[in-house]
Amino acid sequence: MSAMPEIAEFRGEIGAVTEQANQAFFSVRDIHAWYGESYIVQGVSFDVKKGEVLSLLGRNGAGKTSTLRTLARVDSPALKSGEIWLDGEPLHNKKAFQAAKAGVQLVPEDRRIIGGLTVEENLILAQVSGEKGWALEKIYDHFPRLAERRSQEATTMSGGEQQMLAVARALARDIKILFLDEPYEGLAPVIVQEIEKIVRQIRDIGITTVIVEQNAVAALRLSDRAVIMDTGQVVFSGSAQEVLDNEDLRNEYLAI
Repeated sequence: MSAMPEIAEFRGEIGAVTEQANQAFFSVRDIHAWYGESYIVQGVSFDVKKGEVLSLLGRNGAGKTSTLRTLARVDSPALKSGEIWLDGEPLHNKKAFQAAKAGVQLVPEDRRIIGGLTVEENLILAQVSGEKGWALEKIYDHFPRLAERRSQEATTMSGGEQQMLAVARALARDIKILFLDEPYEGLAPVIVQEIEKIVRQIRDIGITTVIVEQNAVAALRLSDRAVIMDTGQVVFSGSAQEVLDNEDLRNEYLAI
């Protein structure tokens, strides 16, 4: 005997909710990108759920930063084919400024702090578009060191403090996904711990984060999932714990 219409409808609703819950918030589908004639990103695919932290790992030259720049829709490298989706919206057909309006924020390795401006002026400048990002009070609550230095010229701060400012500036925008390129580069261990604390806070409030980082162990400690790249391709995709538990995988692709 077939199920009653009401039961069938209810099961359909439950199935739809379950499917929606399992859908990726950020999806990368077979992207290919070039620097001039150099084929640098070769068919990369992965998914990230809302609020997850994903580490994009690999040796130097594996294509990690090139992939991150492609996802953020910067001009170089050039995306030739593939799809990028954020919260149901296509990014692969957008320029960098359009992707930023859609909620994408990239913190590059060089941080791009604006010289001649104070910490607070750097933050205010990030808010001039009228987007509804974090207010200054909320930023200072999460970054008390920046609150102490709000009137200091930003480029005179330490590297770790400038990294905090770069992350805070991204959060001052209307953000859905945060891309961090080498956030621990050149930082003392105590500052790395502070950056880790900030990323955990970001995760706890539901912002999706993708990290490219040479300090693989530190990145994996933060992450829910990991993607390992080699010569422009994905060679592993799974939980961060799987990488931490797999010595052969770490030795072969991460040299740790």
